[in-house]
Amino acid sequence: MGNNTFRLTQMVSSAGCAAKLFPFLLSDVLKDIGWYTNDNVIIGFDRCDDAGVYKISDEYALIHTTDFFTPVVDDPYTFGMIAVANSLSDVYAMGGIPINALNIVVFPQKEDLNILKEILRGGNDKAQEAGCVIIGGHTVDVPNIIYGLAVTGYINPKQIKSNFTCQPGDRLILTKGLGTGVLNNCIKYDKLDEDVYEGLIQSMTRLNKYASECMVKIDVNGCTDITGFGLAGHSMQMAKASNVVFHINVNELPILSGAITAVEKKMLTRADKSNRIYTQDYVINEGNVNETLEHLLYDPQTSGGLLISVDSNDANLLINELQKVGDTSSRLIGYVEESGYYKGGTIIFHF
Repeated sequence: MGNNTFRLTQMVSSAGCAAKLFPFLLSDVLKDIGWYTNDNVIIGFDRCDDAGVYKISDEYALIHTTDFFTPVVDDPYTFGMIAVANSLSDVYAMGGIPINALNIVVFPQKEDLNILKEILRGGNDKAQEAGCVIIGGHTVDVPNIIYGLAVTGYINPKQIKSNFTCQPGDRLILTKGLGTGVLNNCIKYDKLDEDVYEGLIQSMTRLNKYASECMVKIDVNGCTDITGFGLAGHSMQMAKASNVVFHINVNELPILSGAITAVEKKMLTRADKSNRIYTQDYVINEGNVNETLEHLLYDPQTSGGLLISVDSNDANLLINELQKVGDTSSRLIGYVEESGYYKGGTIIFHF
């Protein structure tokens, strides 16, 4: 896992998307402010969607998002790549194309500035893969290390893939394995085998660009990406926004190599508890609960995959397309049901 003489993960108290404000606290902060808006705002604060969308014309809209976090790995260049892949993900979840971005940098200037240079180099290389130009940024000198992007993308307003358009009868597809939170904690507090580490890095640095292109080609009904609120939290947001019920087969979930062992070693993040609190009124467990797998439902994902809601007739076609472009972890994990007996937003995990 490298021969670094310094360890970025030891310079911060919590890592990656696990460092987010607790979702139930954030919800309280955001409400009742009376956010200013206008008729050009297609998606804003009124929905828990992945990014804001602002209409420019009938054929053109801008997608705006920002994401930044503390180091999840010790190698600066790799951290830069992961941070940028994660920052771009919200645009891809909307079905859009990122076009430019601004660096967001927090770095203690008393430290070796070559570390920062490597972070930025890794970020730039990943942005180049995406075809997204970094055109500036802002820095702050404080003891923590934080890196990410403010991203602008574009899309035709009629082609937005939102989290509030899932349809009853749809199948649910997840494109990346779960477990980045507990595995990143192993990097910080324990250790990982080389092959497990490489699999984790490959997943976190892989752009959701390719999966997004596939879902746009198939014209799916809805999408979100799985990040800090875990599969449970983001599934709940998506089902609630669409006023539907999600059924998810836990035994069909893609799981990163080593994640089960990490849970068994109690490498849980602080978000395991906060994500449970956030979703507690909407989650139903059916069957004999496997507590190890249950933890992965609430595990915060850093640069996680896309959760796609697709017409059942197109589900296998989409899986085949995803496999072709290299998203080999993609799995059919469940289906969408109309609300009625269960309230909209309910997630039923089948064990």
